[in-house]
This record gives sequence, C-alpha cells and structure tokens, in this order.
Amino acid sequence: MVQKAKRVGSPRSRGGKPVGNITRGTTTPNRMRRLDRWLAGPQSWRLRAAVDPLVVDLGYGASPTTAVELFERLQAVRQDVRVCGIEIEPERVRTAKTLERPGLSFHVGGFEVPVPGNPVIVRAFNVLRQYEEADVAGIWRLVQSRLAPGGLFIDGTCDEIGRRVTWVALDAERPLSLSFSVRFGSFDVPSEVAERLPKALIHRNIPGEPIHAFLQAMDKAWLEAAPLGSFGNRQRWTGMCRSLRDAGWPLQDGPARWRLGEVTVAWDAVAPL
Repeated sequence: MVQKAKRVGSPRSRGGKPVGNITRGTTTPNRMRRLDRWLAGPQSWRLRAAVDPLVVDLGYGASPTTAVELFERLQAVRQDVRVCGIEIEPERVRTAKTLERPGLSFHVGGFEVPVPGNPVIVRAFNVLRQYEEADVAGIWRLVQSRLAPGGLFIDGTCDEIGRRVTWVALDAERPLSLSFSVRFGSFDVPSEVAERLPKALIHRNIPGEPIHAFLQAMDKAWLEAAPLGSFGNRQRWTGMCRSLRDAGWPLQDGPARWRLGEVTVAWDAVAPL
C-alpha cells in the first residue's frame, strides 16, 4: 500500500507530531548486512572523520534488530559511535527501549530526525518505498538538512532477507550514487533487481529513462561475461563491471567491491529525466 507523506515541508508538523506516516515495519535479522558492509568499508572514513560519530537508523521497523546490528558493526569502525533508532510508532520504540545500552538509543520521530546534534549517517531502508514518488524529493531535502558536514543519507530498498539490495547515497547537497548489491545465485540476470529499486527510480525503469538503459547494459554485459562463469560468479560479475566501465558508465568502485556482488554508479548517469 502506497502512502502519501503529509507535513514534509516543515521540520515539525503542527502540534509537534513526527513527519511521516506509520509503515508496515516488516524486517528480519541480517537483512541490512550488505549496506552495513558498505558503510563500514568504503564509507567508513566519514565516521572516522566525524566530530560527533552520530548515526541514525530511520524507520527501523517493528523489530529493532537491524538497528542493533548496525550499532555493533559500526563499533568496529569507531568504538564511540552513537546509533539512534527512530520510529514513528511509539509502541515499537517502547519495545526497543529494553535493548538500549551506552551508544544505542531509540526515539519516537520521523523524517525531521529528532535527535540532538547532526548525524554523519542516516539510514532509511524500506521506508520511502511505501510513500508516493512525488513525496521523495521533499523527504530527501528534509533529511539532508539534518546532516553533519561530510554526512551521508542512505535511501534504500531490499528483499525480505537481503539478497537483492539497492540504495541511493546523498550528501547535504545532492544525490551522489546508486548502488546494487546482490547475492550470487539469487538472479538469472542483474536487471531482476529492478523490483527493489528505490522509490525515486522504481517507476522509471522504462525505455528512454537512464536507469532502464543501465539495467539493460548490465544484462548485456552479464550475458557476454558468461564464459567467465566457469571461474565462478565473482569473476563473471567482475567481468561485467569492467565491461560497463569500459563502455563509459561512471562506476565509482572497483574489483574489491565487485567481488562482493556490488557495483556503484554515479547518480547523474541514472537519475530520472
């Protein structure tokens, strides 16, 4: 069910209510591992450089499991990290409060991100997917306005157990990139991940749109790399990525990420027309 976000235009809605609507909140353990691996890997410099290592898990769902996992994974990057889980449904926050510990807390709120300070990372996964496409730009701007210098906002979507994952990364000014991360063996052609595109793109996978062209280029390169499959899917995926880069697609990562079933492309190359 698609919901329309009201009150997005102001930091707090009338009467002090959180900005947003209650979503389904379904989640499972380890669902966000692919994104967490990216945050703790190539994006870890942002957390290390932060004056205040504040991270927000926005809309963590009916269970706080993924917020706890994010906290534990980012502690390996910076021991003094602070993770704040935010949910618009008070009962979900009351349930999560039993898991609080130094560095991990839970709060009622929405896209206004009601925490002291400015976060260096805000993660909103499987949240905006349940809103109208027309609401996305306003929600992005509101969350971006809360970021610390050098901060990153992640708007992503994944399947129920985290085998097919996509996310848009934004800084305080603009979208930066689109990432795909897949489990080998979970697809026949890469474009199957289209069903998990973020809300800003999922309705744009049609001829004439850049995201459609990129997904078609992925499929073509994947099929042409079939001979490398005898050495394993990692080699085949790496071959696909090399072909995409050689064809002029502005990939922002390299073999170390490709071997994980991941690829990141500059946002300008896939942004909606």
